[in-house]
Amino acid sequence: MIVLASDHAGFKLKEKIKKYLQKLNLEFKDLGATDTNSVDYPIYAKKMALYMKDRAETKGILICGTGIGMSIAINRFYYIRGALCKDKKTAILCRQHNDANVLILAGRNKGTMLHYRKIVKAFLNTKFLGDRHQRRVDMLIDLAKEQN
Repeated sequence: MIVLASDHAGFKLKEKIKKYLQKLNLEFKDLGATDTNSVDYPIYAKKMALYMKDRAETKGILICGTGIGMSIAINRFYYIRGALCKDKKTAILCRQHNDANVLILAGRNKGTMLHYRKIVKAFLNTKFLGDRHQRRVDMLIDLAKEQN
């Protein structure tokens, strides 16, 4: 399952990504926003995090204007590892090395839809390498839990 969410600045890209996921016959859930009217991005990051809490196999795609606000908000949850990716290579590496479970995109970037499709596809199809990387991911989880 893939869960999607955006603020107003990421809404148009989210809608395009939904069409791409439909074309790939992938199951997804849209948590909003529902249009381009101004909303607060932390609300949608929280919705995604709470939805994903007991769904370990779920991956998220989260979009705001720059991707930075969503990155800050979503990574407040110990079980989330959100990665702002601007190209295919970072999408692959965040999955392989960090076991990222949320892909964060910038809706106001000038990238083409083909560019975004490559990022999404790489994120969804890349496996976590585990091994030495698992130790580091465990350390990240421990750090986040210490803050709660």
